[in-house]
Amino acid sequence: MVVKLFGSPVSTCTARVMLCMEEIGLQYELVPIDLKAGEHQRPPHSDRNPFCQIPALQDGGLVLFESRVITRYLVQKYGKGTNLLKQKSFVETVAVDQWMEVETQHFNGPISAIVFQHVFLPLLFGGQTDQNVVLLDVDKLGKVLDVYEARLSKTKFLAGDFYSLADLHHLPYGHHLINNTPHGSLINSRPHVKAWWDAIISRPASKKVLASMASTS
Repeated sequence: MVVKLFGSPVSTCTARVMLCMEEIGLQYELVPIDLKAGEHQRPPHSDRNPFCQIPALQDGGLVLFESRVITRYLVQKYGKGTNLLKQKSFVETVAVDQWMEVETQHFNGPISAIVFQHVFLPLLFGGQTDQNVVLLDVDKLGKVLDVYEARLSKTKFLAGDFYSLADLHHLPYGHHLINNTPHGSLINSRPHVKAWWDAIISRPASKKVLASMASTS
């Protein structure tokens, strides 16, 4: 049975799961959810995700929501031959966990606020960007990326010298930041962060999914 992913490529969280699926070579079906029509807020999708968000994953009788939980599940079930969770080395597994947590707790907040103001607020809600909000989060994200710059001066990728979910999880919002906001210099002005970014967007899975995001934005 083919795994079903309910969402939209324009959604950063849907794209995060798609990136994982492409990396592990998993066959899947993307079932479109129309956000503008509010399809995510009513059954049957609200039965899949009680918080009325996307994506949701159906694998046989199992239904999951929350994109980072889904990526971990997919790697543990279907991607054991990859380094995405580095499951054969306890120390490296913990490093992946640590930097996935950094992405969630420190990177995601400010970058999602910037992207929301520049991309999703106008696109989905017809609103106007609040520059005061943006400037506060640009400052916050800059401080986070200073930590990344120091880290990436020592290792090629965040958890070590191997590509993992810790890197992959950054791609959707980073893509929007560089391509759809005027704040791409936050990444491009930091040489080690820029080298890391260039490495992770050059992967075949990244090219495929990020192209689908661009075509729907």
